[in-house]
Amino acid sequence: MTTPTATEEQYTIGDFAKKVGLTAPTLRYYETEGLIEPHRLANGRRYYEEADINWVKFLLHLKGTGMSITELKQYVLWRAAGDDTIPERLDLLKKVKADFLVQFNEVQHHLQILNDKINWYEEKEAGVTRDPESFRAYLDRFGHHE
Repeated sequence: MTTPTATEEQYTIGDFAKKVGLTAPTLRYYETEGLIEPHRLANGRRYYEEADINWVKFLLHLKGTGMSITELKQYVLWRAAGDDTIPERLDLLKKVKADFLVQFNEVQHHLQILNDKINWYEEKEAGVTRDPESFRAYLDRFGHHE
């Protein structure tokens, strides 16, 4: 149990949830999983500080890359163990980055095909393209593949 300093802003779980864009039950789940550790008042009530906001935002960035809860938990354990685990954390982050880039490239390809389909329809609707060209032929014309 820590005693907050008078100058540090304290957030209840509800206010903290709003600040980080999560729900209170999600924060409690993260706590149960060991991803966050709220501070406690003398009466046992949770509170959070600015550094906790930054930590959760970083966790959400990692989660947004596809990092699993298991990987997040391992990262948190290594972080708590100190600088001796920097090589392990670095390896994990590089692996997550490589996996994310594969997913990112797939999403970019899906977006390209979606844009191509929209353009194809807009050209047909505007009368720019009147021939019976198939979407497949349209893609081939631009060197795109499905």
